[in-house]
Amino acid sequence: MITLTDITKSYKMGPNTFQALKGITLTIEEGEFVAIMGPSGSGKSTLMHIIGALDIPTTGKYVLDGEPVEKLTDDELADIRNRKIGFVFQSFNLLPRMSILKNVALPLAYADDPDRIEKAKKVLEQVGLGSKLQNKSNEISGGQVQRVAVARALVTNPRLLLADEPTGNLDTKTGDEIMHFFAELNNKGNTIIMVTHEPEIAAHAKRVITLRDGLIHSDVRQKPHHEPYGQ
Repeated sequence: MITLTDITKSYKMGPNTFQALKGITLTIEEGEFVAIMGPSGSGKSTLMHIIGALDIPTTGKYVLDGEPVEKLTDDELADIRNRKIGFVFQSFNLLPRMSILKNVALPLAYADDPDRIEKAKKVLEQVGLGSKLQNKSNEISGGQVQRVAVARALVTNPRLLLADEPTGNLDTKTGDEIMHFFAELNNKGNTIIMVTHEPEIAAHAKRVITLRDGLIHSDVRQKPHHEPYGQ
């Protein structure tokens, strides 16, 4: 599903050039659950931005679901994001004055989908929030808010779900519940890639890729851990 070949990314910082990625070659198959780890400055966020078509590499090739991405224009990148990728952010990014139903329907509103409310209702029922459709985000728990964010990411039926520190603003118990939910999504066939700095969170993935200094330091497949923290 994802093929990265010798990906580099450089940024100009005044007279200097900072190389965030120094040659990443990586393949991720459909249906995988991958955690990307690494210390601050390792390049994991830059890699996530490139995988998510939020940015393009300086050099190298990126093929997503058969489509070359590395030379796309901003409009073409936006199109591929809308068609193929769902994003879940640490900060949730929900609109507080809007019901969770309308929050989830919002990506489809941009596409002027006439069935957006019914589709949003269906995906909220799938994540266990069918009874909360008219609640606002400040009227539900932190774990439920993150489920709303996941529902919003899923409402466009994306091929790929990207999660950036998805439990970063949650307590341990709630974070564990969300990771169990991610595991359920993956077992149903969703391809998931998440960035995390927490080993306990990465333990829920089936594959852990660790970056250091802009390079892949390790790439390990593992049996995912689905017990609550502390057990």
